[in-house]
Amino acid sequence: MSVSGASRDPMRQKVQEMEQAAERAQDPQERERLMEKARELREQLQRRGNAGGDDLGPM
Repeated sequence: MSVSGASRDPMRQKVQEMEQAAERAQDPQERERLMEKARELREQLQRRGNAGGDDLGPM
């Protein structure tokens, strides 16, 4: 994700932060919870037509 893209949309920034936190999480349940939240936010972005395909990309 580009920095400029993240700064334009707080939801995109939140998705990136959650994915990064999930990568760092030691607890598998916490990792899964964070990834699920990131997926939900990503879906909300797509539904509102603001996903910007290139910026978020597939998981």
